[in-house]
Amino acid sequence: MHKRGYHHGNLRQALVEVCLRLIAERGPNGFTLSEAAREAGVTPAAVYRHFAGREDLIAEAARQGYEIFADLLDYAYNEGQPSALAAFEATGRAYLAFARKHPGHYVAMFESGISIQRTPELAQAAARATAVMEKAAADLSRHIPPEKRPPPSMFVAHVWALSHGVVELFARGVPGTRSPFSPEALLESGIGVYLRGLGLIPPDI
Repeated sequence: MHKRGYHHGNLRQALVEVCLRLIAERGPNGFTLSEAAREAGVTPAAVYRHFAGREDLIAEAARQGYEIFADLLDYAYNEGQPSALAAFEATGRAYLAFARKHPGHYVAMFESGISIQRTPELAQAAARATAVMEKAAADLSRHIPPEKRPPPSMFVAHVWALSHGVVELFARGVPGTRSPFSPEALLESGIGVYLRGLGLIPPDI
């Protein structure tokens, strides 16, 4: 097979896009840096001019994912929702939408084993996404007495874990994991149970 040279655009970004496709197809451990280079049509030596190794390539894919994720969360939260509850629920729906639309980014961010502290840029992007969710949690829980109010970071960790579980079990299209309920319905009802436990929404009658 004739090996084509790389003659177009930004090689660094082209490698990230190859990485995202391979991650979505094979998982974060399913390819080598040499394979990524071959898919991009360049030699492995060319890759090392941009990334020190496969983990650095995945870290950049994760960083870009967090930037997209933060933008989606921020838009969902600030698009004129009628209440703090509606705004908080909108961030949950944005989480599911992101996981569906950007599977490569999602896996790089949450399933690759890459620490968000690997680079300052990755840590900053992750912190921006978390900050949106913490603001949503703080706004929603401001009426809870301080002594009973969970820290926003804990609030977010609980809901994030619930959202991730719904994505992993029911929103990834894996055979054998179908539910009679939509992922959105599962997440909304799960968040509802959590918020009722905090006294933020009235109990069902």
